[in-house]
Amino acid sequence: MTDKPFLEIAPRKGFIAIDWRELWTFRDLFMFLVWRDIIVRYKQTVLGAAWAILQPLTAMLIFTLFFGKLAKIPSDGVPYPLFSYSGLIIWTFFSHSMAQASGSLISDERLVTKVYFPRLFIPLAPVLSGVVDFGIAFLLLAVMLFVYGVGLNVNLLAIPLVVAIAAIAASGVGIWLSALNIKYRDFRYVIPFLTQLWMFASPVVYPASMVPERWRSFYAINPLVGVIESFRWSVLGTEVNPWPGLLVSATSAMIIFISGVAYFKRTERFFADII
Repeated sequence: MTDKPFLEIAPRKGFIAIDWRELWTFRDLFMFLVWRDIIVRYKQTVLGAAWAILQPLTAMLIFTLFFGKLAKIPSDGVPYPLFSYSGLIIWTFFSHSMAQASGSLISDERLVTKVYFPRLFIPLAPVLSGVVDFGIAFLLLAVMLFVYGVGLNVNLLAIPLVVAIAAIAASGVGIWLSALNIKYRDFRYVIPFLTQLWMFASPVVYPASMVPERWRSFYAINPLVGVIESFRWSVLGTEVNPWPGLLVSATSAMIIFISGVAYFKRTERFFADII
């Protein structure tokens, strides 16, 4: 009897234990998952991609009325509609990507249990597909900049860096929650509450300058603080120096991402059994 060759699939050792060669081998599958998320998001919807604009636009109108007109919250010297919408589109990208990534393993149960591929692709795909929504929402921001007479500036070159940090933060939180959601289904109830709380803990409707200066470094541990302030600086040309806060927020985002991937890889072997 001759021995037949076989392929043994075993977890890698190490803190993060990522098989980079395997990720590269399955790159086409990852792009398919991203494209699938984009198609499914707008399938059988009347307004289609317009929802990417309507959600932050509606929130901007409400926030402008209650926070801008009634509460008179400062806006770093720029019109409050611009201030709030610029914060909302980057926040919406983060929160929507995080929420979709958090429930991705549950919604893709059949893929997890029946087909082998790098499971890390599942929570990462919604984050990359969310960049499309962000790009659509940014078109309205460009129109608003023209209407309010805000000119182009060299700060716009920082936008890809800011969006990348937001994506890393969303991926890290989404990876953490997707793995925890497999074992503890209570997290599906925690995520909406966490999202609402996180928004008001971030400078979406108010500037970070309202936080006492002695607390700002601690405040910037929230990765969205540096991201939102830096995005406003990029597109609106605010006088705030965003780099110290962005450095703290970027470090925080990387810690969340690395620790999330480490936990994900350590628990990945049990997903198919528990789900």
